[in-house]
Amino acid sequence: MAYRREDIERVRDATDLVELVAEVTKVRRSGRSVMAVCPFHQEKTPSMSVDPARGLYHCFGCGKSGDLFRFVQDTQMVDFSDAVEVLARRSGITLHEDAEASKRRDRRQTLVDTTVLAVAFYHDSLKTGRDAGGARGYLRGRGYDAAVVDRFLIGYSPPHGEALVGHLRRHKVPEDVMVTAGLAVRARTGKVFDRFRGRVMFPIYDVRGDAVGFGARLLEGGEGPKYLNSPETPIYHKSSLLYGLNWAKSEIVRSGQSVVVEGYTDVIGLHLAGMPVAVATCGTALGEEHLDLLRRFSERVVLMFDADEAGTNASLRGFERSVPGDLDLRVAVLPEGRDPADVVAAGERAVIDAALAASTPLLQFRLERLLEGFDLSEPEARGRAVRSAAEIVARHPDRVTRHEYGVLVSRRTGVELEVVVRTVEAAVTGAQTARPAGPRPARPLDGVEKAERELLRLMLANDAGVRKHDLSGLFSRDEHRAAYDLLLPVLSALDPGMPPDLGSLLGDDDGDVAVMLRGLAFLETPLPVAEEVLRKVQVGAVERRIEEIRLAVEGLAPDSEAYTAGFQELIALERRRRELASQE
Repeated sequence: MAYRREDIERVRDATDLVELVAEVTKVRRSGRSVMAVCPFHQEKTPSMSVDPARGLYHCFGCGKSGDLFRFVQDTQMVDFSDAVEVLARRSGITLHEDAEASKRRDRRQTLVDTTVLAVAFYHDSLKTGRDAGGARGYLRGRGYDAAVVDRFLIGYSPPHGEALVGHLRRHKVPEDVMVTAGLAVRARTGKVFDRFRGRVMFPIYDVRGDAVGFGARLLEGGEGPKYLNSPETPIYHKSSLLYGLNWAKSEIVRSGQSVVVEGYTDVIGLHLAGMPVAVATCGTALGEEHLDLLRRFSERVVLMFDADEAGTNASLRGFERSVPGDLDLRVAVLPEGRDPADVVAAGERAVIDAALAASTPLLQFRLERLLEGFDLSEPEARGRAVRSAAEIVARHPDRVTRHEYGVLVSRRTGVELEVVVRTVEAAVTGAQTARPAGPRPARPLDGVEKAERELLRLMLANDAGVRKHDLSGLFSRDEHRAAYDLLLPVLSALDPGMPPDLGSLLGDDDGDVAVMLRGLAFLETPLPVAEEVLRKVQVGAVERRIEEIRLAVEGLAPDSEAYTAGFQELIALERRRRELASQE
């Protein structure tokens, strides 16, 4: 449901963030300061600061931050609208729909409702269809009785081309909705046909539990690919969907780990075996968006595959370029040729438990498999092994962890640790140079950039000493300029000294700039003197401009007008730099 902004702000004003946090975790008050034990990572001493006046929280341990709506979203695993509803009920506030936003939501809901109709149709077709004998036999062969079929709403798509289309027409579903939902395809003639035919159907749900698509397995003797998934639609995005997460999320939080397997039947098998923490990707490799989803519920993610070459390769797909440093990402290997569904079907739950207990970090798994491919008794092979291993270790973002893996490689290969570490760090530099288009790696702020952050802190406080100056063009970093552009129009509408409503401005924004500003807002160090900070930032801006002009005039003819103009600007800039320096 989409609600009016004024209603959302009423809910914000009526909710005490400290009381809300105290319902979930331990809160400690000390004067005006409020600290809490962060519920988003394991800790014993409070590291989350809660600012009731601004309606924001920020954890200095894990970096989680946001407003009251984000807190409800992340602690109760709901979306923004649901969080608004939870807090509105808590405060006794009546909500009203926003007409335009509701149109967008209604479009999504129409697609979800249509997919729900398809789930029910396929499920009924499996149980009652005369042509579904092969599908029922396949499922019985996997040990699925009627209770399992009903629990996971498994279905069957009839082989003739308009079974589902006809059913949806009878429910007054427009053809364009069928196509947009990925349930039907339109031929060149304009006629609409079922997308899925003669397949066992596994409904796929998003994390909220909405039906958004299907995974379909071809039956023996059928034509086409063995597995077929829904296409990308407004509600089905395979890069951010995990089969089974809607059922598994609560147990993942309780147990502290999720288990990623390859297939839908593997997920079902582990759930039936009393391990409802299993999920699977939907026809794609496990990637960063999947990990972003899983890290909301647990810091440990275990990839479980069989030990054959295909299983090994499957565990490595999606991590050719990077290794997440903030997750305990592990690999659990089953006996060769056996997948989780097979093991569960054989009643060997102990094999699953043993594999999980023996799981190894993903990077260690990759290194061990790599080194197995070299004859480490030969000097040249050891050299190749170290260089290859270094390329893998270099992908880990943490320097200490890279060093520890260097120790592992040194022990396995017999090459001196110092040589291995130098090779790894050289590979780190090479990897960064080879990916100029990627995100800029984090680096320490220099003195001027630190002053820019302090200037932003003064803006967050709406300091009168800053307001009287034009700060445009002074900031050197992109995120600082974006923060200035975000704050300026808000501050212009306020009297000097009146702080902006950061909860409303930044609360439900997960962007890098909002996260940075929330972190600055919670710094407890005293605010600096505006003139001193401003002067340092101005000097930095002048020096950058001097360097730009100097580089520009170097390639110009001394008798050209452009050279003369540039030289005159350099003189003026140098004069300005001396003036600023004299004010210190």
